[in-house]
Amino acid sequence: MTLVAHLTELRNRIAKALLALLIATAVAFWWYDHGLGEFIRAPYCGLPDSLRYGSDSADGCGLLVTDPFGGVFIRLKVAFLAGAVLSAPFWLYQLWAFITPGLKRNEKRYGIGFVAASSLLFALGAFLAYVSLAKGLQLLLGLAGDGVVIALTAQDYIGFVLSLLIAFGVSFEVPLIAIALNLVGVLSHEVLSRSRRWIFFLTIVFAAFVTPTQDPFTMLLMALPMIVLFELAIQVARVVDKRRAKRAAVEHFHDLDDDEASPLDARPSSLSTQP
Repeated sequence: MTLVAHLTELRNRIAKALLALLIATAVAFWWYDHGLGEFIRAPYCGLPDSLRYGSDSADGCGLLVTDPFGGVFIRLKVAFLAGAVLSAPFWLYQLWAFITPGLKRNEKRYGIGFVAASSLLFALGAFLAYVSLAKGLQLLLGLAGDGVVIALTAQDYIGFVLSLLIAFGVSFEVPLIAIALNLVGVLSHEVLSRSRRWIFFLTIVFAAFVTPTQDPFTMLLMALPMIVLFELAIQVARVVDKRRAKRAAVEHFHDLDDDEASPLDARPSSLSTQP
C-alpha cells in the first residue's frame, strides 16, 4: 500500500472507532438514569448517616450541584467514560486491523494475548478500586471530626470516583509492560530478578502517590496485587529467557559475532535409497 492508501485506511478506522464511541456514549447517557448513576453513587450512599449530606431525605444520599451546567457536565463525563469502556472491543479491533498486516505470525499471536490481558487487568484494577472506595471515603471524611457538616458536590465526588477507577486500572497495566519488554529482548529475567526488592519498594511508593484517597487501606489494596503481578511477570520472564536460550543453543553459529560470517558446510547430503 502507498502512503496515501495507509492514511486513507487510518482515517476510515478512526472514523469507525469514533462512531462506535459516539453511539456507546449515547447509550451510556441514557443508561445514567437507569442504573449507572446509582452504581456510581452506591459507595457514597453506603456511608454512615453522619457522613452524608441529606441523609434524612427521601433517597438518603444527596450530592450538591453548584452551577446550572454542573449536572450536564457530570452526566456527559460519566457517559463518555462509560462509552469508551463499552466500545473498547470495537475500537481495539479497528486498531488491531490497522496494524495486523505489518506483523509476523508470532507477533499477531502476542498482540491478541496482550489486548486480552490488558483488558482483563484494567477491569481487575477498576473492580478493586470500586471495592475500596467506600472504606477510603469513610476514612477520609471521618477525619473531619465532630461538628462538621460534610456536603460533597457531585462534580468533586464523581471526579474522585472516576480518577480512582482509572488510576487502579492503569497501574495494573505496568507489570504487563515488563513482560512486553522481556519478549522483545530489552529487559532480561536476570535484571528483573536482581531488581526485585527495588521494584517492590517503588511499587509501594507509586501506590502511595497515585491513590487519590491517600489512606493506607487503599494504598495496600493497590500495591499488594501489583507486587503479585510483578512477581508473576518475573517468572514469565524466566520461562521466556530459558526458552530463548534453548533456541539459541540449537543454532550452530550462535557463538559467532554479528559481523562475522558463518562457515558453510559444502558436504553433499545423502540421497534417499527408497525406490
